[in-house]
Amino acid sequence: MKVAIIYSSKTGNTEEVVHLIWKLFLVEQIDVTLYRIEEFQIRDLINYEAVVIGTYTWGNGEIPQEMMELYRAFETMKVKRLLTGIVGTGDSGYPKFCGAVDEFRDMLYVHTKFIVTLKIEVNLQMKDIDRCRKFVGIFMDQLNQKQTIG
Repeated sequence: MKVAIIYSSKTGNTEEVVHLIWKLFLVEQIDVTLYRIEEFQIRDLINYEAVVIGTYTWGNGEIPQEMMELYRAFETMKVKRLLTGIVGTGDSGYPKFCGAVDEFRDMLYVHTKFIVTLKIEVNLQMKDIDRCRKFVGIFMDQLNQKQTIG
């Protein structure tokens, strides 16, 4: 199983979260590659069995501009077979806490085999480490189930 983690981070908070998730996948001996959005070739989506998206939220709950091409690719490419998850950071002081995460989640639910969401308040805290483990655990259960089914 090949997994891609594709992310964007403005302040480093989302980057910290996806790096932890990447390490947790490595512990599970999964073939996982971590990409900043600028490094990822959109056409390569079809080369993966699973994709985790990491994003921050911009403005009034919006998806960052640099993530829009990836968002649109999921809407237009034949990716229904992909297992997907979304993780992001945000500030609950804003009306749309992790709004970009919600937007991605809703779209991925329609266009892929969506698994799990994780929202982190601003930056990674000790309590969030277990939440990241649970995120990866849920993802692993689905990967293993897909591998068993074929």
